[in-house]
Amino acid sequence: MSAAAEPGKGGGMQRVLDAVERVGNRVPHPVMIFVYLILLVMALSAVLGAIGASVSFQAYNPASGDIEPAFVAARSLLTVEGIRFMYTSVVANFMGFNAVGVIIIAMVGVGVAEEAGLVKALIRKLVLVAPPRALTYILCFVGIVSSIAADAGYLVLIPLAAAAYLSVGRHPLAGLAVGFASVAAAFLVNVLIVPTDGILTEITNDAIRLVNPSATIDLAANLWFSIGSVVMLTIVISLITERVIEPRLGAYTGGYEVPGENAMTEAEQRGLRLALWGFLGSLAFVLALALPPGAPLRHPETGALVGATPFMNSLIVTIALIFMVCGICYGRGAGTLKTTNEAIGAMQKSIAGLSGLILLLLVISQFIAYFNYTNMATLAAVSMADVLKTMNLPPVALLVGFVVAVFGLDLIITAAIAKWAIFAPVFVPLLMQLGMEPEAVLAAYRVGDSPMNAITPLNAYFAMIVTFAIKYQKDAGVGTVIALMLPYVAVLCVVWTLFLVGWYLLGLPWGI
Repeated sequence: MSAAAEPGKGGGMQRVLDAVERVGNRVPHPVMIFVYLILLVMALSAVLGAIGASVSFQAYNPASGDIEPAFVAARSLLTVEGIRFMYTSVVANFMGFNAVGVIIIAMVGVGVAEEAGLVKALIRKLVLVAPPRALTYILCFVGIVSSIAADAGYLVLIPLAAAAYLSVGRHPLAGLAVGFASVAAAFLVNVLIVPTDGILTEITNDAIRLVNPSATIDLAANLWFSIGSVVMLTIVISLITERVIEPRLGAYTGGYEVPGENAMTEAEQRGLRLALWGFLGSLAFVLALALPPGAPLRHPETGALVGATPFMNSLIVTIALIFMVCGICYGRGAGTLKTTNEAIGAMQKSIAGLSGLILLLLVISQFIAYFNYTNMATLAAVSMADVLKTMNLPPVALLVGFVVAVFGLDLIITAAIAKWAIFAPVFVPLLMQLGMEPEAVLAAYRVGDSPMNAITPLNAYFAMIVTFAIKYQKDAGVGTVIALMLPYVAVLCVVWTLFLVGWYLLGLPWGI
């Protein structure tokens, strides 16, 4: 019997979902969450300062390059110095928060590609040319990598996946399920460097500096793990779809027919051809700046291309450039961007759409700065590390516990950036104290943040997915979508965590 046929028989799962929804509806806006956290930090810093909380530990001294004894005491924000810092550092905190510049630069290019219709056209083209036997795997892979432009994945890939399944005689809700699982439940990994990576990396680096001020990671710090995860998730999600979801749904009897609206027009085909030439041209331009000896993007002293080099430090600029050139070329070919004014308008629109995120980053930047000022992260990390060391708990056990904690929190706080801003200052220093690389902690966060996106009603696109389901199954509802997605979530939580642990235990490189 199909899950779509009897959505009302959710039983205990439906009651759990209702409870989660009620709790979730009481969660304030992320901006207010960080306002409350700032108030909490102020109060805790005053208490810790009053009791003279402090720790002694071994730390890296960047001046000498040695590990030396260090002493850190709590600093109260509710003192003359603390209040002066909070009042005078607001602009500096925001301007010094590199994530702001990273996301704006990235969206200049990605915004042009989205507004021109390039991202949507690429997804549609890949879906339409997929061989029937490989359809599920291609849809899954495209859905995962569509996180470079998440709205396009949700708004285009998911409904097209359902239509593609129906067009080859398969149940459309199974296509909807594989599309939703790949776009939502594997959101933080990709085979490419995406704009979100820039923000997560900068937050991680801020946390790393609490332990080692001279250490940093770059945008490609999790690239190999992300690519490995994409391959693994493509296989696992596809197998769940074909071995569990489709047999449960059975034959489709809803009577809905695929409208003839998904064929590529000649203008779109011409746009894609020009976009390909634009990609090749921009790639050649970047390679010319990077490959020759003494090239501008090589390290000026060592000549290296990978590491702390101009090439790696400018990846966001490269990504933005490629998307901008390809978007403009597609727009000229497809007729969606006819003038330079329209291209500039696309950039303006994409930046204007960041207003809510910029406001959130403004508050997050203050929270991180105030939290760092109090030394609470160092106190917590050193104290917890000392306790864990006495317990003789292996780091991998703590890493798994961290993943599980993020699983739970993701049900009510879906914003990946907001959660990482809370977790990074505590867990990155803590696990670094236990000898774990910060790249491993960030990889663990990617695992914990993704699967629950497919079942939480607080996902901004969850209601839209229910609407898509109703188109094919008139009595479908929230329970239908939850029943479809639970097998993915349950399996991915276990398999992906084991994949993370195996990667760590084998000592495989996390990225470049």
